[in-house]
Amino acid sequence: MICCLDVDYRPSACAAAAVSFRAFSDAVAVHETTYLHPEPPEDYQPGQFYRRELPHLLAVLQRLPAPPELLVIDGFVWLEQDTPGLGAHLHRALGGATPVVGVAKRPYRKATSATAILRGQSRAPLWVSAVGYEVSLAAAAVAAMHGEHRIPTLLQRVDRLARDAR
Repeated sequence: MICCLDVDYRPSACAAAAVSFRAFSDAVAVHETTYLHPEPPEDYQPGQFYRRELPHLLAVLQRLPAPPELLVIDGFVWLEQDTPGLGAHLHRALGGATPVVGVAKRPYRKATSATAILRGQSRAPLWVSAVGYEVSLAAAAVAAMHGEHRIPTLLQRVDRLARDAR
């Protein structure tokens, strides 16, 4: 099973969502779940974004019926060659057993291991990075995900679930 994860922040709470599916080309999820943490998010610290999201990603993963074989997150796996981003911290927190693919909507100027891909008619790339999974395979998989727009269908779905979580 593959699982997309996302976090949404509100003034007084944080929500996380998970959407599980069998293949990158799937249009519909097999399982969906959300998690709501009834406290405000931690303050953003430059270079420490993972501190805001990681606890919520780990919490929503606990709600899955089975551990996923691969995770897809909204963000970077590596910020620089040896500087872990959210994805690398998640990979480490899970004991290094689950590959993590990061899909970022905006470039990070120092990211050296992210591959830009174009989807649909968009001229704005997505930036794909990975740990425990070959980056070129991850980029090809994200490019082939269902949906004709820049953001794949199931990444849009997990974003919507996190935003709508109650």
